[in-house]
Amino acid sequence: MAGRVIAQILVMGTQIVGKAFMEAYRQAAANAAKGGGHQAAKNGGSKAAAADAATRKTGMSIDEAMNILNITKEADLAKVVKNYEHLFKVNEAKDGGSFYLQSKVVRAKERLEMEWAAQGKSVPPEGEAGAKADPASPKDSSSQPNSGAQP
Repeated sequence: MAGRVIAQILVMGTQIVGKAFMEAYRQAAANAAKGGGHQAAKNGGSKAAAADAATRKTGMSIDEAMNILNITKEADLAKVVKNYEHLFKVNEAKDGGSFYLQSKVVRAKERLEMEWAAQGKSVPPEGEAGAKADPASPKDSSSQPNSGAQP
């Protein structure tokens, strides 16, 4: 008798959990079909939705980017560029710095540039710091190994 009751409890619990998972799956599928907020940002959605989409794309929020570059919302462009150049230089891997931190500094600047572009502000021109090789994606083809093809 006790075994039968335990078996019924297990079956009923499994059914309840199974139904909850199915409902969660249906809801996730419906959200995916709607674009999950990403489509709203593409189609002129709210500024918050666009900022959320940029945060998802870069993996970094505006606040995190400001913390990395040690700036405030009121900081002018000169302060941003000055802090970026300093942090990029001190984290140079050749000089004993951290490649990871240098990459975070570059990504923080890119995130702020995305925000400026979204607000319609002019994105700062690529100066001396912008012309330096991006640690995460080097653009200098001379450092790439020659694959044997003639230029």
